Amino acid sequence: MKKYFFFLFIVSLIYYPISAQTSAQDTTFKKIRLGGYGEMLYQWMDYGPDRYKGDGAPKDKRAYISIPRAIFAIDYKFRHDIVLGTEIEFEYGGTGAAMEFEYAEAGEYEMEVEKAGEVVLEQFHITKSFGSIFNIRVGHMIVPVGLTNAHHEPIFFFGSSRPEGEMTMIPCTWHETGISVLGSFSKIGLNYELMVVNGLDPNGFSKAEWVRVGRQKIFELSTMTSPAFVGRLEYSPVKNLRIGASGYYNKSAKNASKPEKMTSVKGKVSIVTADAQYASSNIVARANFIYGNLTDSKRISELNRTVSSKAGFPRTDVAKNAMTYAAEAGYNVLSFFNTKQKLFPFIRYEYYNTMEDVESGVTKDTRYKRDILSFGLNYYILPNLVVKADYAMRQIDNGTYNDENTFGISVAYTGWFIKK
Repeated sequence: MKKYFFFLFIVSLIYYPISAQTSAQDTTFKKIRLGGYGEMLYQWMDYGPDRYKGDGAPKDKRAYISIPRAIFAIDYKFRHDIVLGTEIEFEYGGTGAAMEFEYAEAGEYEMEVEKAGEVVLEQFHITKSFGSIFNIRVGHMIVPVGLTNAHHEPIFFFGSSRPEGEMTMIPCTWHETGISVLGSFSKIGLNYELMVVNGLDPNGFSKAEWVRVGRQKIFELSTMTSPAFVGRLEYSPVKNLRIGASGYYNKSAKNASKPEKMTSVKGKVSIVTADAQYASSNIVARANFIYGNLTDSKRISELNRTVSSKAGFPRTDVAKNAMTYAAEAGYNVLSFFNTKQKLFPFIRYEYYNTMEDVESGVTKDTRYKRDILSFGLNYYILPNLVVKADYAMRQIDNGTYNDENTFGISVAYTGWFIKK
């Protein structure tokens, strides 16, 4: 219970202006603009990759270096009120299928099959503006469920990696195809977005990642037999403060790769989120909360074990409920000096559990209950160029299993390079 009161306390305190891609109408360019964002990451870990042994991950020392994502964006105005928005994402510096060793699935090698490999069309949409209050967007776009999806650029979180709970429990960055209505009531500081997009595939649900792998990226076509409904509100009652909330609902069973196997279930996915941020020149504090519910989780777990391994789906149990919450805060210590650069020492706490609660007959695996305490530095050389370093201490099921510690360094940027 202390954790819940901790979260509510932070939320009561704690914003950042809505990102350019979510903005209903942008007047900062006349015809075309080119830009993007990206990250380069080094991570050192003191534990082995097999986290599913009897006592948890064995002690080990290993390190990785990668380019998690490089995004290139082009926006074009057909007319002042009709805008094409595009983003192409390169994940981990390459294309093609990847071989993975799945420790959670009895140590099997598994080919990760991805539509378009690791080059992803993250956004491709056309927005018709009727003014700041009402706009219509059609195409492939960001699903703004949770703080990180709504504000996913790397300058909008402190850690060297994206928040682990959000990245694990739901797709991140989450992008789907459909139609959206969005706008801004600037006088009262309110932004809104309502969406109808393609839903999730329950064959991808699992105990380790809840509904995250249910995002339809394996096959060429995305099933929309049962669409998903999404909504997000952001409210800025005072300067520097933003409070956000979002919701997601989808009857996923009809979107399954083989829907004839799912006729006995509905697989309703309901997700609610709350987040807040205070961001002045020298003080930044953020908090977020996500809670998800899945109906028919036991039956879906049973049916998923009958899916062919060639499809690349996890084929494990899935929980009825999953949850994550987190809070972070930092202060610019260079504010005492005559410089435009910023240095934020920060601290962050995060909890997540992809098996928060299960239906009777589904085994609750407590290895997925994790508390993470992180601290580090964010050095902003420029407002849109940051060097990050952090140390994260991960506790598994309140210490029942071996602890996991990670040290990370990253360089991240975001911005528009050309505007005409």
